[in-house]
Amino acid sequence: MTQANKLFEGLSWQGKAGTLAFDTVGQRARLLALDEPLYAVEEDGRTGLANKGRLTAGGGARLLGLAPALPFEALGNAGFRQTYGARAAFYAGAMANAIASEELVIALGKAGLMGSFGAGGCSPARVAAAVAKVQAALPQGPYAFNLLNNPNDPALELKAAELYVQHGVPVVEASAYLDISYAVAYYRLTGLSANPDGSARIGHRLIAKLSRKEVAARFLAPAPAELVALLLDDGRITPEQAALAKLVPMADDITAEADSGGHTDNRPLVCLLPAITALRDEMQRQHNYPQAVRVGAAGGIGTPQAALAAFTLGAAYVVTGSINQACVEAGTSDHTRGLLAQADMADVAMAPAADMFEMGVRVQVLKRGTMFAPRASKLYELYSRYNAWQEVPAAERERLEKTVFKRTYEEIWQDTAAFFAERDPAQLARGTSDPRQQMALVFRWYLGLSSRWSNTGEAGREMDYQIWCGAAMGAFNDWVRGTYLEASAQRRVVDVSLHLLTGTAYLARLQTLAQQGVRLPDELGVYKPESPLA
Repeated sequence: MTQANKLFEGLSWQGKAGTLAFDTVGQRARLLALDEPLYAVEEDGRTGLANKGRLTAGGGARLLGLAPALPFEALGNAGFRQTYGARAAFYAGAMANAIASEELVIALGKAGLMGSFGAGGCSPARVAAAVAKVQAALPQGPYAFNLLNNPNDPALELKAAELYVQHGVPVVEASAYLDISYAVAYYRLTGLSANPDGSARIGHRLIAKLSRKEVAARFLAPAPAELVALLLDDGRITPEQAALAKLVPMADDITAEADSGGHTDNRPLVCLLPAITALRDEMQRQHNYPQAVRVGAAGGIGTPQAALAAFTLGAAYVVTGSINQACVEAGTSDHTRGLLAQADMADVAMAPAADMFEMGVRVQVLKRGTMFAPRASKLYELYSRYNAWQEVPAAERERLEKTVFKRTYEEIWQDTAAFFAERDPAQLARGTSDPRQQMALVFRWYLGLSSRWSNTGEAGREMDYQIWCGAAMGAFNDWVRGTYLEASAQRRVVDVSLHLLTGTAYLARLQTLAQQGVRLPDELGVYKPESPLA
């Protein structure tokens, strides 16, 4: 008898005939009855599972193990579910250019699950239309909107924050930040008001998605005093809100983003999540907030095993990304979804980011079926090596114009200049006076359009599609191979999410029994989506 089994020494199980299942089909059904407890008992030398019955001090079958009811709604932190009015400690993260579309957010919200609209890269008019559509469909939520750090165009970032404040968006997912910006502080602080006891009531919830401890420290602290003073001087917050700002952290939740699609530092989750959690604990002791900041996990969450690993590491909630892009509700083209559905875990590469090109920031993209990654990397190499387009060897310039740009450099610059003349005249001025900056703006033209070509299915540009993707996509494809979800046309975001969460709870029950010394057939150790849950 193992040490674990001594927990149940002397206990027996009694139940009606036929309650115990000894075959794998019946045992799987018992494991999947997540709303009911699970008894593992020994009868005639065989291990059986049951959901019904009672425990006695003798006179029945010997109890080997016991797993409590575990609906997937019970996974993770209850405070996360309560704060956001969500059914599960889970949300679908934003993917820019409305890849995380209104349809995706609304479908999840109607199922009681939260999604974050991918507002990054969208015009203010596009974001305003999305807010109106989502709020009309989900007046009580749950939903979130993304606020993407935009160091090249802080005015556009601020405009998005102003839209969220104006239209009462209750939850914002802030991503790609290296520091607290004016815009993100504005959104957070304009939602503060005083409770009768003088404590702060938080009306604008903020989830910060990040992968560095130094950035986490900024969101775990109150808003910087200099930003609070500037917002007060600008008349954007009240004196009361400025005073309350000292009482709350910048974020309610921090999503520790490991190796993911899009902007990523390729951090391993098993290192990142404990480090951010330990930092949270340290800063909570320092500030003694009424509600400690929760820490969740993103990056690599594409299978029940991955989600369970994150919860086991202590994640308050889990976040999906890449796998949602392959769902029919995503704002991507059929061609792109087809490529994603064929991806393996190794079919990803790093490439320069359009929004932070000059800074050398990179994003993780799909390399299967597209030449974007090597082509974009070549552009950054040229930018790093030469001070002007005219310095690039003539043969290289001709090749780029013919095979990559499919336009002349001069034509692209004319369009780019016209764009920035309206959007950001300061960037146009720099591009006009500095040949190297002009080259960067032209190269960013290609990087920026490549993701839009992927989303709209631009014919003839398939080899230039920029498809943000992490290893989670390949893991998901391995998991669903041989099931109805193998075909991209069958992937609906609610169904995918429910299977992910159900599988996580299923595996957690197996793990509970295993920790008690109960050994079941290996084939029960895998959860496969057999039929739609939505």
